[in-house]
Amino acid sequence: MAPPPDDHDCGWKGYAEAMAAKVDALASELAALKRQVHGKKSERRKSSKMPAAVTHKPTPEQTAEKRRATKAAREAKLETEIVPVPLPPAQCACPKCGATELRVVGDGKSSVVIEYVPSYFRRRVYQRETRACRCGEYIVTAPAPDRVGEGTRYAPSFVAHLVVSKCADAGAQHRLEKAYARTGVPIARSTMNDLFHRAADELRPLWSRMRVRVRVASHVNADETSIVMQDRTSKAFVWTFVTADLLFYEFAVSRSGETPVRVLAESTGAIQCDAYSGYNKITKPGRRTRAGCLAHARRKIFECRELAEATEALNLIRGLYRVEHDAKRAGVVGSDAHAEMRRTRSRPLYARLLCWARRVRATNAPKTKFGKAARYILTNHRELGRFLGDAALAIDNNAAERALRRVALGRKNFLFVGNEQAGRNLAVLYSLVATAEHHGLNPLEYLTDVLTRVGKEREVDALLPDRWKPPDPAG
Repeated sequence: MAPPPDDHDCGWKGYAEAMAAKVDALASELAALKRQVHGKKSERRKSSKMPAAVTHKPTPEQTAEKRRATKAAREAKLETEIVPVPLPPAQCACPKCGATELRVVGDGKSSVVIEYVPSYFRRRVYQRETRACRCGEYIVTAPAPDRVGEGTRYAPSFVAHLVVSKCADAGAQHRLEKAYARTGVPIARSTMNDLFHRAADELRPLWSRMRVRVRVASHVNADETSIVMQDRTSKAFVWTFVTADLLFYEFAVSRSGETPVRVLAESTGAIQCDAYSGYNKITKPGRRTRAGCLAHARRKIFECRELAEATEALNLIRGLYRVEHDAKRAGVVGSDAHAEMRRTRSRPLYARLLCWARRVRATNAPKTKFGKAARYILTNHRELGRFLGDAALAIDNNAAERALRRVALGRKNFLFVGNEQAGRNLAVLYSLVATAEHHGLNPLEYLTDVLTRVGKEREVDALLPDRWKPPDPAG
């Protein structure tokens, strides 16, 4: 909607200008909603025309070698069976001379086939020897097998499979119920619920120790997302606090700032998060230094990408990310060399981004999306630029956002948590499963062992995912 001409002056001019701004804002909001429902969610753009930094481009041979090494590393975890395939007798005669004694050439040719071996559950009956003394005063029985909790017949491996299916694969329990039935285990959902919560009770000491370590970490990434709690009119929330070694989750019935206070208490260091006011209590003077998320700023600009002015800012942000890409490629992330790259290359780009934001704010109404994007950058420019002076800080808060993907996926599958305690138990198990996967562990193998040992080990730290060692097969 076009505003009234400048030479037009009447009592309705101000009203018309306000309506024009409102119509533009509503049109922008409608377009965003249509993109959300029907369009692509990706924020990728075609490569900009900005000159790339001078880097050594790998040769085709190097690229192929890296691809082979990556494939070999992935397949190294697979159980491998060598199957000899003898030559059929009909092919042991030479069609040229008729000789029937052909010599063996090397080890032959290898053909690799990846097969699926159906998984299964088994019922194992332990016949525990019992002996009695002739005096009739003493009787003893061999130890019972390991179980999760008292009075259950399910082994740690079964409970670990249940936890991984829900926390790593976002499996809904009604689907797991059918899957277990197909393998001959007719287990009720109520029993699965009980086992899930028993596992959380057993593993809670590890989760508590993780929280202590998060509290003393120098750099923490934090974010939160909503989840439905049954029989509750308002949403509950799952918070994540990510360090270099741990992915920690905390459940809360509200989004108030009490959760960051409860987790990080009086700690100092840096916390990377968005501009949500819930983190204000832990970022006061003498507490944690707040760092912003450039991905949030970019997202607000990306929503206005149809406008010509947005391209300039998106290209500047692309340049900032290119510096991070080059640092990662050179293997210097977090080092003095990385800090120098940010000083010489990132600072000028960030200064230009701030100049762009000031120019846009001066020429766009505050309530338009473009005006809001510029205002977000200028209001939070200190926090957004904090990474320039600390090489240990990331350029964005994507580490925490990635950690919440499993929560969002679970929200789509099992929909809700039953009550507050169920939410807390889910956070306990999310923390252990996510951290195990972060360190390249098989969470099923990890949880099976830890559920067996957690009540016997004196040192809880040895069972945490970043310090856990697989049991020695030799005993």
